[in-house]
Amino acid sequence: MASETTAGFGVENVRGVPHGSRGAVVAVGAVFAINGLAIGAWAGVLPALRTRLGIDAGTLAVLLFIVGVAAVVSMQVGGRMADRVGARRVTLTALPLMIAGAAVLAFAGSFPLAVVAGVLLGLGNGATDVAMNALGVAVEKARPMPVMSRFHAFWSIGSFGGAAVVFLCAWLVGDDNGSVILPAMLAIVVLAVVGLLVTVRWIPETEPVSHTVDGRKEPIPPIAWLLGAMAVCFGLMEGTAYDWSGVHMADVAGVDAGTASIAVVTVTLFMVAMRLAGDWAVARFGHRPVVWFGAVAAAIGYAITVFATPLPVLLLGWAFVGFGVAMIAPQVYATSGYLGGGRMLAVVVTFGYAAFLSGPAVLGWLVHTYGVQKAMLLPFALSFVLVVITRWMPAIERGTSDSVSE
Repeated sequence: MASETTAGFGVENVRGVPHGSRGAVVAVGAVFAINGLAIGAWAGVLPALRTRLGIDAGTLAVLLFIVGVAAVVSMQVGGRMADRVGARRVTLTALPLMIAGAAVLAFAGSFPLAVVAGVLLGLGNGATDVAMNALGVAVEKARPMPVMSRFHAFWSIGSFGGAAVVFLCAWLVGDDNGSVILPAMLAIVVLAVVGLLVTVRWIPETEPVSHTVDGRKEPIPPIAWLLGAMAVCFGLMEGTAYDWSGVHMADVAGVDAGTASIAVVTVTLFMVAMRLAGDWAVARFGHRPVVWFGAVAAAIGYAITVFATPLPVLLLGWAFVGFGVAMIAPQVYATSGYLGGGRMLAVVVTFGYAAFLSGPAVLGWLVHTYGVQKAMLLPFALSFVLVVITRWMPAIERGTSDSVSE
């Protein structure tokens, strides 16, 4: 196999392994996990960062907005570059950007330096998000069984691990004046670098994807906007589950904050479990039925959160939500990659990412105005919308790489 200099590392590496190999599955899974590790740690240190910098919630929101904008811009560039030069090269450029952002954050003692760290993280995350999903699609096409749900499970596990590193460092060194940030982020940097160096030789390459016919650039297919609408629905549904399930449990069941956190744990555990099992479901039933079933399960879960009050029943509701939303994103992203490569993936991932970030803020206004239980009517309604519009989602036919049926 030919060799190349790996972007960002300056060392000779082979151009990956065959898409259908076990090594490709492990390597792409590692990319998802490393991305999740950095994002989980970033979320975990935000309270400490606010303390260290002495900023209020409004200033922190500005930082998060900047990070989000950087990620959205990077998604568009990364998707097009993945089609032009291959998703491997984009991944090996973008992941080191994330790692550099984590390193800068470790030492960020001022708001401007925190912005620099956040921009690096956002730019790296956006391009990595698109590129790793493109890699996942390429590997899934070459495998006898689907693997996209498994890859997203690796991301969830990595995210949990990043948050756990922050918690462990806080327990070991304390968190006076945000002191946990330095050891936590340096630990994340070490773990990410080691993980990437160990797996970089096995990250597969993807073929360039042309979007021109007879010298003319093809427009983005209209189906991208349907998939984008689906991404908006599941983005807000998933963002709500992560950001508001604990508050919902505390306010509706009348329990303390520590007990209420079991709602977040329930959502996370059911998401990981379903994503680990999701590939079997896709192989048995297909992408579209799995998305439909996931939307139905999430709708049932959100209906429970709207009308129930006992803690055990609410936990059942959030379990249904986690079980349901876990099935949706991997299959919608896989369909986007099958149909339109990195460019369409960039569009759909951007819609989902924007909804995941902004949706909980919109829900916050509803919570303030109508209360947390009535506010759950919004994700419930979007779950129902997703159930309806899934009927128009193209059905991927396994065994014929990029064959789809309407």
